[in-house]
Amino acid sequence: MAARYRYIAVEGPIGAGKTSLARRLAERLEAEAVLEQPGENPFLARFYQDMTRYALPTQLFFLFQRVRQLEPLVQADLFGRPVIADFLIDKDPLFARATLSADELVLYQKIYDAVRPRSPEPELVIYLQARPATLIERVRRRAAGYERAVGEDYLALLAESYARFFHHYAAAPLLIVNSENLNFVARDADFDLLVERILAMKSRREFFSLG
Repeated sequence: MAARYRYIAVEGPIGAGKTSLARRLAERLEAEAVLEQPGENPFLARFYQDMTRYALPTQLFFLFQRVRQLEPLVQADLFGRPVIADFLIDKDPLFARATLSADELVLYQKIYDAVRPRSPEPELVIYLQARPATLIERVRRRAAGYERAVGEDYLALLAESYARFFHHYAAAPLLIVNSENLNFVARDADFDLLVERILAMKSRREFFSLG
């Protein structure tokens, strides 16, 4: 698997399991895990309390964080080890369109275009899907302090925005995974099954669902 995929991005809305899967894949591949660090964002907790006021600083902080994390990928000697990331920077404007006002979105887009790194496209993108009800249940269960104020309407909006984005996504091979009945964190058999499905990919766009 490491020989076939040197750069994999795992994506999905809050609660889909993208960070957990990225960690497990990195362990399996002996890869470098490049993970979002939401705890570093000083605006995030306030964003969930007052989205209108804090959407722009929250979004810009994450943008600059992701750009910094991807900078090493621009270097020619990047792939000494495989890389597994739990974000795809091409998706970054998705949150901006969902939360920013029209004027803020114009400003954000200018900044995004100016700072986006020229990093290579992933050799595989794994998009984790789940129903909004499942997402909210998972978010409540893990009970991260800054996520307790996440609303069901916001998660439903994100799930719809992700589905729309990946419906049109064609920049890299894409595996769409229905994670409703797939517990790749607690069940090794589920994780192994998903790894087998990744290795069996033959086309640029495929779908995997369990049960």
